[in-house]
Amino acid sequence: MPAEARAWLRPDQGDASLYRPDPKVRDEFEPNQLPLKVSAVLMPIVERNNQYSVILTKRAEHLSSHSGQVSFPGGKSDEEDEHAMATALREAKEEINLPYENVDVIGAMEDYETVTGYNVSPVVGFVDPDFKVIPEKNEVDDVFEVPLDFILDPANHKIESLHWKGAERHYYVFPHDKYKIWGATAAMLVRFANLVNDHAKCAA
Repeated sequence: MPAEARAWLRPDQGDASLYRPDPKVRDEFEPNQLPLKVSAVLMPIVERNNQYSVILTKRAEHLSSHSGQVSFPGGKSDEEDEHAMATALREAKEEINLPYENVDVIGAMEDYETVTGYNVSPVVGFVDPDFKVIPEKNEVDDVFEVPLDFILDPANHKIESLHWKGAERHYYVFPHDKYKIWGATAAMLVRFANLVNDHAKCAA
């Protein structure tokens, strides 16, 4: 679906509507006004030594939004991007030097709405590790990997909270040893883990 259409569709999942222990909290957040800012990210899964991991980035500290936070490679959709997959692949190439031909896209999860007004499409793909990671220094401070087994383990799906704009906001956190993985990135990782784990239970 092109970005112009996705900008006017409010995702069912998002910072203000998903993973809230108390449903009453949802009513305390004003919804973002449409149109949303349309973006896409790539969830790159790579295999090394018979072990899978997910590639993540640490955003540069000088950026005006979400500076220093952990995220997937990705960003805002351009007018020439035909769909979310095109955005995710283009941004991954720009941010970490991941060639298009090194990504085998297997699908996408439901769009996710951030509290800052972005409609994020998470695109999932297996990555051929035979490429040289080169962080785009103006956007990315670091590129690192998190074992998939760590992400799939429900024991690592922690929930924290803070008081923000007059309400108690809850969000997912992964207790990683290098960086704090939280917010929308953590929520999308939890969503992916739930999908994989549910599928494994059904197949058992």
